[in-house]
Amino acid sequence: MQSPPAVPAADLAYRHVKDALLSGRLPAGEMVSEGDVAAELAMSRTPVREAFLRLSTEGWLRLFPKRGALVVPVAPGEVEAVVDARVLLESHAVDVVVGSDAARDRLVAELRGLVDAQRAALAAGDLDAYATHDAAFHLAVVAAGGNPVLTDFSVTLRERQRRMVALSVGARGERAPEFVAGHEGLVAAVEAGDAAVFRDRLRAHLHEAHLHRAATGRPDRAEAER
Repeated sequence: MQSPPAVPAADLAYRHVKDALLSGRLPAGEMVSEGDVAAELAMSRTPVREAFLRLSTEGWLRLFPKRGALVVPVAPGEVEAVVDARVLLESHAVDVVVGSDAARDRLVAELRGLVDAQRAALAAGDLDAYATHDAAFHLAVVAAGGNPVLTDFSVTLRERQRRMVALSVGARGERAPEFVAGHEGLVAAVEAGDAAVFRDRLRAHLHEAHLHRAATGRPDRAEAER
């Protein structure tokens, strides 16, 4: 049996740094150096430099010659645009789902499982897993609508969603329990077959979770030092 092909060092560096960006381990405003990443991954600076260039092209990093790279904050306009898109996508899906008892029951069961997984992740102190389950919760709502084009579009928002979740829950996840409670309210609206209530709760939930905090683009460290 052949071994899978080795992943190029530049790709490994890219995935490593991008995961740190999206999870919040590298917060907005943080400076990161090629040397530090190269040492952490036990590789030369050349593949790390390639990864930094790629992340800069995607808008995640701003490069400063001989100094390193700055983690670019989430732009307020981007946050609002993503929230609006999510409200439209998820509300449309629930409009479709509530018309079928079977589809509604399936979605409620799936969402309850994801809420339970979020609570377990918080109990274990695993904020990365919490963020993953949070994104899965909202993707499950869109997918339940049965429109693959809208589902694919929702998938493209995943990276932005993941970073916003990392910003919104706080460095120690202090706000996460209230967001899980918000998810429970959304599940209750779906179970009741009330699409209008779901839409109102979703907008309030996303506004509180993302617009209130992530729009500032400030890392928790900066807030703690103020």
